[in-house]
Amino acid sequence: MTSAGSQARTALLRRGFALEYVTLGWNVVGVGVLAVTAIAARSIALAGFGLDSLIEIGASIVVVWELSGTGEDRQRRALRLIGAAFLALAAYLLVQSTWALASGFRPRHSVAGIAWTAITAVVMFALATGKSRTGRALGNPVLATEGRVTLVDGILATAVLAGLLLNALAGWWQADPVAGYVLVYYALRESWQIFRAPH
Repeated sequence: MTSAGSQARTALLRRGFALEYVTLGWNVVGVGVLAVTAIAARSIALAGFGLDSLIEIGASIVVVWELSGTGEDRQRRALRLIGAAFLALAAYLLVQSTWALASGFRPRHSVAGIAWTAITAVVMFALATGKSRTGRALGNPVLATEGRVTLVDGILATAVLAGLLLNALAGWWQADPVAGYVLVYYALRESWQIFRAPH
């Protein structure tokens, strides 16, 4: 590799680390915010989003670990860990959303939850774009795949936001647990893609 190529790769690695550290910081704060708002509103969607933030923290830690080393074996293990996180999230939200619909569990309104999910959606979509581009430029499938985790986080934020708004503005309490099903679909799809791909 030429000196210029080495410098470019080093710059891309620094960008990858920076994107992961921003994601980590945002989600650490988010876990606290979502815990408070979920309890106050008795919202399954906000609780599920809080769990998603925990999984995103785990996924970011996996990528930081992977970027610090080399080798296909490390990449395979990192990808499997991300896939397992997707499965855990899908299972949790499937159970909780189904229970909420079957029991008629009605969440309260949450202005703080609406504000946080709206801002988080914008931040996660921006981070996902950066991770995807950086991962492709580095030829690093783990960073690119974790970018899809962040994209799913943004999709979930949007789905939760829609559920919270429908509940607050139209009284559609069912929108809260239904928002959880949106992520179940995306999480299962991403997990399937990870585990079926040859590593």
